[in-house]
Amino acid sequence: QVQLVESGGGLVQAGGSLRLSCAASGRTFIRYDMGWFRQAPGKEREFVVAITRSGGNTYYADSVKGRFTISRDNAKNTVYLQMNSLKPEDTAVYYCAAVSSFHPGNYGIPEGYDYWGQGTQVTVSS
Repeated sequence: QVQLVESGGGLVQAGGSLRLSCAASGRTFIRYDMGWFRQAPGKEREFVVAITRSGGNTYYADSVKGRFTISRDNAKNTVYLQMNSLKPEDTAVYYCAAVSSFHPGNYGIPEGYDYWGQGTQVTVSS
């Protein structure tokens, strides 16, 4: 089992940047594929980006390609989400999630993950 804690959210103007962090408990972090999702008020939880255990493969939603970058530091049990050129439509609660291994094609759906953090609010003003 793994526990996840997100941090780094906040209020930023459009065009600005934020870096989210997701710290995982335990010494088995390297065994988990990780993802970031977001949920805006009144909307369903939406896939943002995912990364495999080794960091060798990443997957991005079209809406964030070229603006967001996921990375992980397995020595620090942490996954990061660097968000640049933020837009008001990026406003949401951002969640990190973990699963022992992606099933084919499941990295982009919430049901593909077993563990979730509590979320961190990101607000982008226009």
